[in-house]
Amino acid sequence: MAEHLSQSELDYPFKLLEYFNGFRVSKVIFSACELGVFDLLLLSQKPLSAELVAQELGASVDGIERLLDVLVGVDILEVEQIDGTACYSSTDVANLYLAKGSAKSLHDMIIYQSQTIYPLWNNMVHAVREGKNQNEKTFGISPEDIFQTIYRSEEEMLKFMGLMNSTWILDGHDIVTAFDLSCFKAMVDLGGCSGALARELSKAYPSSSVTVLDLPTVIQTARQHFSEQDDTIVFQEGGGVLLVEALLFENRRGPVMAQIFSLNMLVQTEGKEHPPSQYSNMLSFAGFHNVQVCRTGKSYDAILAIK
Repeated sequence: MAEHLSQSELDYPFKLLEYFNGFRVSKVIFSACELGVFDLLLLSQKPLSAELVAQELGASVDGIERLLDVLVGVDILEVEQIDGTACYSSTDVANLYLAKGSAKSLHDMIIYQSQTIYPLWNNMVHAVREGKNQNEKTFGISPEDIFQTIYRSEEEMLKFMGLMNSTWILDGHDIVTAFDLSCFKAMVDLGGCSGALARELSKAYPSSSVTVLDLPTVIQTARQHFSEQDDTIVFQEGGGVLLVEALLFENRRGPVMAQIFSLNMLVQTEGKEHPPSQYSNMLSFAGFHNVQVCRTGKSYDAILAIK
């Protein structure tokens, strides 16, 4: 930000204030999703007054009116005067990404952000001081087993799966088209699998398959490659691994989204995002070669390596 400060920003910190209030805007969108505002407006197919919205959602008129006005202010909803009454309707973006019924709905991602990530970030200071995830302080759950925390109930498991599905809706096409995968005959997603399950699944696929992984599985593979040869995940010669990660810049200047993801991994899982060079080193250590990197320009990037 220092390189882009104008004199007007020094006179009055508009950008800083926008950042300060970012969490409020997030919570407005989260709350509207949890209340069902966007679903109601999509189904109505006509502008609704705050009174009608409040009546349908079982909320206070005053509260709904204030919430809707902020959503108008951030260009997520539209408002018009009909017979002297303010009536609200959804924008195309809200209908596409915020209503449950849309094919590109991010509703599940938003619910997870609101009910799981948001509370965790309230303990960010502790995470930075301790260098540890904040599952215990936030949810009263042991910080040791990350996946036990994520899958602590069927409801939580479904919320996490919804988050992952929403992420794939946004970034999946760019990931699978980042490289020419025509030489591979099958694809298996092992990202987030336990070691035992990943090993069993990997054995079922031929050498001409590409395996979609996350970083913890690659690290596990690298370690086991030299310590427990009979227990390692099987990557046959000619097979490939496709990493889906938010790649940091080598000069540590961004992208901001990847930096935020990395901070989130500290507070939730104690994982970390890395620049491409770090992944290349890890993959080489695990016995892969011909490492290719593709930055999609969106939330997640892709790395392809061949065994």
